[in-house]
Amino acid sequence: MATAAPAATSTVDLGPAAALSCRECGTEFPLGPSFACLECFGPLEIAYDYSGYDTAGLRARIEAGPASIWRYAPLLPVPAEVASRPNLNPGWTPLVAADRLGRELGFTGRLHVKDDSGNPTHSFKDRVVACAVEAARAFDFTTLSCSSTGNLAGAVGAAAARAGLRSCVFIPHDLEHAKIVMAAVYGGDLVGIEGNYDDVNRFCSELIGDPAGEGWGFVNVNLRPYYGEGSKTLAFEICEQLGWRLPEQIVVPIASGSQLTKIDKGLRELIRLGLVEDRPYRIFGAQATGCSPVAEAFKAGRDVIRPVKPDTIAKSLAIGNPADGPYVLDIARRTGGAVEDVTDAEVVEAIGLLARTEGIFAETAGGVTIGVLKKLVESGQLDPSRETVAINTGDGLKTLDAAAGAGLTAVIRPSLESFRAAGLG
Repeated sequence: MATAAPAATSTVDLGPAAALSCRECGTEFPLGPSFACLECFGPLEIAYDYSGYDTAGLRARIEAGPASIWRYAPLLPVPAEVASRPNLNPGWTPLVAADRLGRELGFTGRLHVKDDSGNPTHSFKDRVVACAVEAARAFDFTTLSCSSTGNLAGAVGAAAARAGLRSCVFIPHDLEHAKIVMAAVYGGDLVGIEGNYDDVNRFCSELIGDPAGEGWGFVNVNLRPYYGEGSKTLAFEICEQLGWRLPEQIVVPIASGSQLTKIDKGLRELIRLGLVEDRPYRIFGAQATGCSPVAEAFKAGRDVIRPVKPDTIAKSLAIGNPADGPYVLDIARRTGGAVEDVTDAEVVEAIGLLARTEGIFAETAGGVTIGVLKKLVESGQLDPSRETVAINTGDGLKTLDAAAGAGLTAVIRPSLESFRAAGLG
């Protein structure tokens, strides 16, 4: 399905991106602002021409690149000179050796937290938006837009401001106040929709087909094939930071499911290019119980995702009808992983656990990931003797209400006597 926007031509420069390919039937289409196959309506993704790459040369080129996702430009749908363009340069975030958290959870193998809260707008969404902006430029869009549960709205607003594009983003009207402020501060239009994320997404799909949406690039709709590729850079960075090797287990939060599927795609591309040794790895998905349609399907042995009405504090994951849910099930089953969920109370507990053991203040999505990691170990689904990476996608300052129980240890007078009386000595 194409938008009312300038058509793609053979002069479009998106680096090694060669075509759009249907994930279901394999039909290929020219690069353009399209997201659904015209033959079977399956989702489109990027097909690449990596011919001419040699492993040693590619690895050296990556390692000599900038400390951002653009070190992986040879593997992304972006022009070669992307790092010199006005953009937010996200990525190359820390892979934290989480030894104290690991001991508390009973790990004997290495546990790492990939902490993406250090991105420019403090969530992993900066990665995907950076790739979408390059596609928007290639197709001469003038307005950048999205449907969002919060983090994406801020990432689009910031990226559009940096790139000199107009932005107009759509969110559920009742998002966390901190996320509303962060999305609005960049000067673009921020529109609240009465309803949940799925209602917002349906509206955006209607707008794409209307003349009012002409010249608009919706990063997670008509630019979705390009946008999704940004999540591969999490896989690329993890493997490079581990010394060019695959982790044995990865725990990934699930909203639409795109991040998990693209991490798997990134790992498989590294194997195919010879940048890492091919060995088994397991991928686990994490959801909040109040919005866990993928976890429910996995546990029931179903292939079909039954949509739910979200009811959870983890609003950044509150997508009741996740587009990539069926593909998440396939990956979890193929790799020997699982999809699990935790309650809101467990999310809050996990936020505190990660903060006090590793000094990382995660938003509620990170609480879901760490809570599910703990549950997977306790249930025997995840092997604590194997090297494991858990992904924290955002900063806890965005979801302060979830940590409202934290506060002052004591209030004392400015005297040693009062200090000692409070038992602080």
